[in-house]
Amino acid sequence: MPSPGRARYRFAEFTLSPARRSLFRAGREVPLIPRYLDLLLLLVERRTVALHRQEIFDRVWADVVVSDGALSQAVRTLRRTLGEEGGRAFIRTVSRHGYQFVCPVVEEEDGGEEAVPRAPTDPSGPTGGTDSLPAALAHLLAPAATDEMCRDAAEELHGLGTAEALRRLDRRPGHARAWAHLRDSRWDVAGAGPVPLFAPPAGPAAWAALAGLRVRRALRLAGSRWAAAAAAAGAAGALAGLLGGLAMATLGGSSAPSLLGALALVGALVAGVGAAGVGGGLAAAEALVRSWRTPALALLGAVSGGLVGFVSSRIASSLLDTLFGLGQPSIGGGFEGLCLGAAAGLGYGLATRRMVDGAPSPRGRARLLTAAATALACALAGGLVSGSGGRLGAMSLASVVGAFPATRVRLDVLGRPLGEDGLGPRTRTALGLGEGLLFGAGLAAGLTRRPRRLESE
Repeated sequence: MPSPGRARYRFAEFTLSPARRSLFRAGREVPLIPRYLDLLLLLVERRTVALHRQEIFDRVWADVVVSDGALSQAVRTLRRTLGEEGGRAFIRTVSRHGYQFVCPVVEEEDGGEEAVPRAPTDPSGPTGGTDSLPAALAHLLAPAATDEMCRDAAEELHGLGTAEALRRLDRRPGHARAWAHLRDSRWDVAGAGPVPLFAPPAGPAAWAALAGLRVRRALRLAGSRWAAAAAAAGAAGALAGLLGGLAMATLGGSSAPSLLGALALVGALVAGVGAAGVGGGLAAAEALVRSWRTPALALLGAVSGGLVGFVSSRIASSLLDTLFGLGQPSIGGGFEGLCLGAAAGLGYGLATRRMVDGAPSPRGRARLLTAAATALACALAGGLVSGSGGRLGAMSLASVVGAFPATRVRLDVLGRPLGEDGLGPRTRTALGLGEGLLFGAGLAAGLTRRPRRLESE
């Protein structure tokens, strides 16, 4: 029960109860997904001003990054739910700024009694029937309809009844694209029914249409995230190189001051390229898959990490052979990238498993926990890979340096603190743990960075 003294709001035939997190229409609860209810509460509570889009994103989508179209879609859904027709307006669009709630509101104290009689929620949606279903279905199936128009129609069909919409859709012309929009939009409509993957009208054409929808979304959302992940991981790699150089200088492995800069550059390049691949895979997984998010993150992280590791190792080996005649030096590649990518996806997915309606962008303590979970997963993977004979950055560098007998750089001194004469198993494991830890922390810090939106509508 709510605490006495908390406000509730009445407008038109609606009652909005923040304490119960519910919207009622003439005594019947109206289903809304939590984000859209949060948006409506924000607009009603701040109704005296026009809220800027950036403020809305910062308040309602504080822990995730979504495309700019998500707010427009949410406002359209609220307008449709509230029934903006016949000249009645609830939410005003302020050009190139944001939105304002304009319907007169009566604010009253919620003293603990029921705000409105609790009638059971109508499973077929706010309209209470399917009279509007043929028109919405026609809009969804229209050949000239844009993705945005199809999504609006799909959301309306979910509100009218998902099962009935699918039954009437069957295999009508254009059913593949219609099924894809119904499947994709079911996450954003409270009370939407299932849209099965392996039951009619699903099929190869419908799956291809769904993949196309999500690929387009991935291209919109993923670009800045993988770049941020690469930059942050590159910084972490530079730090790892500096720390390694300082340790070697302290232990007598080199006296050249230029070694610090060289190792920082190598660390930044190795970690940055690896994070570009893994970060791209994780960003794509977030945009493409919503039903099995964590397994998808682990899988695509592994695939992208393995691919970029393999390609990078081939390029590096060819350059070293061409420039120095080293043949095929033993440096890390696809296997190491696959293991680190899978670990990063698993740790990141588990830490952000509750954030499923956008690309996660936690703040404060939640962001630190996400970075810690990803770093720990990568550290464990790095330790296991390096300790069992795999070659991450340090061990790959040791292999290259070992091919130059005249070099003054001696990485084997790093084993002294662990009681080993050279790079033994304990030293390799410790180096792998450290590299994985910094790589995972940098990767997660970049992925969770919240970009500022410069454009407005």
